[in-house]
Amino acid sequence: MSRLETKPQSQAVTRLKSVACRLFAERGVDGVTVRQIAEAAGQKNHAAVGYHFGSKEALIRELVIDGAGIIDALRNQWLDTLEADGGPKCVRELVDGLIRTSIQTDNIPGLESYNRFVVMLAMTHRRFFMETLGGRWNSSYLRCLDHLRRLMPDMPPALKSQRFIFLGQSLGAVLAAREAELADQSRPHRTWGSESTLDHFALTLTAMLEAPPEHADAPHGKGPALRVYGHIAVS
Repeated sequence: MSRLETKPQSQAVTRLKSVACRLFAERGVDGVTVRQIAEAAGQKNHAAVGYHFGSKEALIRELVIDGAGIIDALRNQWLDTLEADGGPKCVRELVDGLIRTSIQTDNIPGLESYNRFVVMLAMTHRRFFMETLGGRWNSSYLRCLDHLRRLMPDMPPALKSQRFIFLGQSLGAVLAAREAELADQSRPHRTWGSESTLDHFALTLTAMLEAPPEHADAPHGKGPALRVYGHIAVS
C-alpha cells in the first residue's frame, strides 16, 4: 500500500506534534499543559505551542486533521485500485484494507500515537472531535460501508448498521491497544509485532460482519444513523 508524501515541517513543529500526540494519547488532552508539551519537546520557550500553532486547541485540531486526512486519502487510493480491478470482492478484503490504512500513521513523524490519541479524544471530547472533522474526512470510510452492505450476507439494514458501529469501535480500540504495546521498546512483542495478529484480527472482524442473525424476527428498520470519522463509527 502506497504512502502519501507529507508537507515538510520544521524540526521544532514535528517534534512538538510528536510529543503532544504521545502525551495526549497517554493522559488525554485535559491532562497535558502546553508548558509540559514544550518541556517534553526540549523547547526552552514554554510558549512554543502558542508560537507555532496559536493555541493548544489549534494544535489538537491540526493533529486530528493531519492523521484523518492521511488515512482518508490512502483509503480512497486503495479503493480506487480495487474498484478499477472489479473489486472489492469480499468482506475480508475490505476489513484488511481498513486495518492496514488505519496503521499507516505509525511511522509518520508527529502521528506515531495517532490511534490512541483519537480514541481518547473521541471518548472525552466527542463534540469537539466531530466539529474538527466536519464530515470532510469520511469519504473513504463511507465507500467501505457501501461495499460492505453489498457484500455482507442478507440481513435487515438495522443489523448491518449495528455491526458497522461494532466494526468502528473495535478497530479503534484494538489498534489503539496495539499501538500502546508497540510503543514500549523495553521488550519484544510477540503478539503485536506479528503480521499474523493483524490477519487474525481481520478474520475476527470479518466473522462478526458475516455472522447470520440470531433471530428470524430481528429488526428490519433502517437502524441508528451513523456518523463516521476516520476508522470509528458513532451512532
